[in-house]
Amino acid sequence: MEIPTPRRPRPRTRWLAGAAAAVLLLGAGTWTAVASDGAPTVHRADRIMEMPGARIDTSYFTAGDDDRRRPAVLLGHGFGGSKNDVRAQAEKLARDGFAVLTWSARGFGKSTGTIGLNDPAHEVEDVSRMIDWLAERPEVQRDAEGDPRVGMTGASYGGAISLLGAGHDPRVDAIAPVITYWNLADSLFPEGVFKKLWAGVFFTTGGGCDTFEKQLCEMYERVAVAGKPDAAAEQLLEERSPSAVGDRIKVPALIIQGQTDSLFPLAQSDAMAKTIKANGAPVAVDWMAGGHDGGNAETTRIESRISAWFDHYLTKDAGADTGPAFRVTRTGGVDSTDGRATLRGASRDSYPGLRSGTTAVPLSGRTQTFGNPAGASPPAISSVPGVGAGLSQLSSFGMGLALDHPGQSARFDSRPLDRPLQITGSPTVRVTVGSDTGEAVLFGKVYDVGPDGRRQVLPSQLVAPVRIDGLENGGRTVELTLPAIDHQVEPGHRLRVVLASTDLAHASPVTPATYTVALDGELSVPTAPGLATATATLAWWVWGLPLAGVAIAGALLFTARRRVGAPAPDPALADVPLQITDLSKRYAKSVDRYAVRDLSFRVERGQVLGLLGPNGAGKTTTLRMLMGLITPDAGEIRVFGHAIRPGAPVLSHVGAFVEGAGFLPHLSGRDNLELYWQATGRPAEDSHIEEALEIAGLGDALARAVRTYSQGMRQRLAIAQAMLGLPDLLILDEPTNGLDPPQIREMRDVMIRYAAAGRTVIVSSHLLSEVEQTCTHLVVMDRGRLVQAGPVAEITGSGDTVLVTTAGEVPEPVVEKIGSLPGIGSAIRTDEGLLVRLDGADTNTLVTELVRLDVTLTGVGPHRRLEDAFLTLISGASA
Repeated sequence: MEIPTPRRPRPRTRWLAGAAAAVLLLGAGTWTAVASDGAPTVHRADRIMEMPGARIDTSYFTAGDDDRRRPAVLLGHGFGGSKNDVRAQAEKLARDGFAVLTWSARGFGKSTGTIGLNDPAHEVEDVSRMIDWLAERPEVQRDAEGDPRVGMTGASYGGAISLLGAGHDPRVDAIAPVITYWNLADSLFPEGVFKKLWAGVFFTTGGGCDTFEKQLCEMYERVAVAGKPDAAAEQLLEERSPSAVGDRIKVPALIIQGQTDSLFPLAQSDAMAKTIKANGAPVAVDWMAGGHDGGNAETTRIESRISAWFDHYLTKDAGADTGPAFRVTRTGGVDSTDGRATLRGASRDSYPGLRSGTTAVPLSGRTQTFGNPAGASPPAISSVPGVGAGLSQLSSFGMGLALDHPGQSARFDSRPLDRPLQITGSPTVRVTVGSDTGEAVLFGKVYDVGPDGRRQVLPSQLVAPVRIDGLENGGRTVELTLPAIDHQVEPGHRLRVVLASTDLAHASPVTPATYTVALDGELSVPTAPGLATATATLAWWVWGLPLAGVAIAGALLFTARRRVGAPAPDPALADVPLQITDLSKRYAKSVDRYAVRDLSFRVERGQVLGLLGPNGAGKTTTLRMLMGLITPDAGEIRVFGHAIRPGAPVLSHVGAFVEGAGFLPHLSGRDNLELYWQATGRPAEDSHIEEALEIAGLGDALARAVRTYSQGMRQRLAIAQAMLGLPDLLILDEPTNGLDPPQIREMRDVMIRYAAAGRTVIVSSHLLSEVEQTCTHLVVMDRGRLVQAGPVAEITGSGDTVLVTTAGEVPEPVVEKIGSLPGIGSAIRTDEGLLVRLDGADTNTLVTELVRLDVTLTGVGPHRRLEDAFLTLISGASA
């Protein structure tokens, strides 16, 4: 039900610039049409709007050629981006019947000015001036003179300006903020703890401290040096936050927040939802699967819901479905055939908040003493902004990459659960904390611990930091609010509350300290009863998750901590990088259909081995088994004599490049690699980063931001990441995808240089000419089986493949007859002629038979190209 809000038309601001007044348009662009089959033509006009202290680059979208009036939508972009990032959504909204204005905020894209982090005096005033401009557009619907009907939406930075616009300008009629903040001070300084990695991302993504307003730059540098915020820093960010004008936001709000978001966690959306609802406005809350830490952004579903929200509250379409008051996306399982996650929605007709339907879970554990190390190093690991492009998604797959160092944390466990427990919201626990320095900084987290007591998952990789002062005269009892999550704990699992003294993403005191922590009650868990989960057939949403690369990182991280039963090492194979014996893997839900069957081959030191085969040959399945991601149904894989199992310690000797790597575009190549290695938890001196970089050959580009890299440079940086630690076995899956010929040559040199020191490289590629020039050995697969293995020269130059050229094209029935002749392995047509593999017969016999079959010959000779040998082998295997 819509709650009408009294309108207070904003006086149309005007300022003078010479003889010009209001919004001065500079360099108005020409209209362009965006074609789409069966959809209205979208027109776009690009304009520069002159604002006080800045020129703002804008684009205006409308669809169709009629003159009807329509509501308008202001669509903001994310931090570090520009108006171009939201063009596709703008076009969709235009086709849905809205006039859409996008813009690059101050300091981004082609807009000038300094970044003010949505300063009310600058970025927010820019929004009001754009609303002034919309009020003059003849195609925009107006509620009063100077008052267009307008909604606002955007993600992250653009979501915050939507809230701020509604709080500062009463002409905004509806909003749909996405994965954004309510209080920026609380986001970057949660409970008085400095979120140093994300704060650093803000100021580097913006182009460096000098691109910000001076007071913001000074604030950041002051806090970064001190390691904790001061009152002035908190006040500065709070003044630029939607919470500062929360009591004035009285318009319908669709609040979409990400579950995998250590920057703006669910507590931020909870605060905005409660405040706006208390103001009397309609509110709906949607917890989507992704967030700033990666995962599925559910773009199609989210954009459709935003459009429906504006249809209802701007177009006044009573039939538009605005969706449930609360919805949360849940993982419905994994498709075992392709490794993709399936998503389902759970919903209810009211927003439950973060503490609904609490149940008490008893914890056990004595009073524990632990330390904060000097320099807060080594730190515990939870989330790392940008690394792995979705580490937080692993909890959905029963995997975890969090790390707590011995002697730096306290832990308290529940008994195994006798029934499933759905956690939806923020658990809380009361503890008594003491410190020999008078203060403590703790990081609270709740693990889901498997029945074996060893495998533990940190849902969404989230932690809750807290600074506790006033401990000079003894301990204090405090209630800790743990991260808001949506996670189901299965029967037989335990809940484990961990309080750590450090966290990689946050600043801890650098002075050594000793903390004591004791329980003072049970763990209170919210369950949000009344949520109805949709069946899988109602909504399937899939995301491509870089499982292989992230799982390899997990294997490296847990090398010293995770033990899985495996056969004893074979001393005879201690110096053999890889031996695969009778390996088989059936397709999911199949008894007799195999992805890989009875595969055996061996790889020696110094070899560059090419893994070849057509689509469906079993190459990817073989690589996944080799990396310990899936388990074979039969046979075994040994790396340096050790059997491969998920989490096997020997995987620390394996590096992998699969599906590319996720890099932070604003950081340099070197910074990205150093941050990745730090996230693995292994000593810095073990990274051998200089050697890896020398092999990769990036030169001076290492100091540049990754966003300036060509595709070839990004590929080489990704391979350098796989080479960190100089693994003895390097696996590269399609490393030349998307590269031009010069870049392919560079990649070839990288692989050859890496193997030159006695290390081993396995490369899977479809570029046979590159494999021929790069690889020393080949394994050819087809339909899951080994076709041939051996040196490249042996396979391409064995003398058993001949090229027959003819005066005309040989009919297919004749080709089949040739292929079935005694002593002939196969015969196929190519662009150059007839390719024949001899299997017992000699060339004279072949010529005699061809003459007998009335084939007019122009030449017969050996043919040694890998491409043709490959085609011949595959043809023979398929016969």
